[in-house]
Amino acid sequence: MYTGLQHLHSGLAYLVLLALILIVLYSLYGSLSNKDFTDKDRKIALIGFILSHIQLTVGLILYFVSPLGFELLKSGSAMSDSAARLTAVEHPLVNIIAIVLISIGYIRAKKGSISKARFRSIYMMYAIGILLLLSRIPWSSWLG
Repeated sequence: MYTGLQHLHSGLAYLVLLALILIVLYSLYGSLSNKDFTDKDRKIALIGFILSHIQLTVGLILYFVSPLGFELLKSGSAMSDSAARLTAVEHPLVNIIAIVLISIGYIRAKKGSISKARFRSIYMMYAIGILLLLSRIPWSSWLG
């Protein structure tokens, strides 16, 4: 089960990042071209919202069943080792913050009334979320 969750979390990360980048570009284009924000645009943003939340759910499950997640934190050795700290503290915390920002961007766009502001909410908050996600990916284990 653990290996399957690892592969799912890692593989889904590619899909989430690709979707979020495409949504940011799509929303930036919509804002710059003064396009009306339609239900189709909301649904496109919803794809990134849903994928990022699925990724978060899989990541949280993995965090609690993995010997590299919560167990490392309980042992007390995570803070002295930078790789362990990244896995046990920084990666989950920063990624939760990124998903919260993505959620805020989607909710503000969903409830807004001005098209340009709705697109701007999506591309700005999703872009900040992407930067946070990219900043805390354990690159050595993800690409290796």
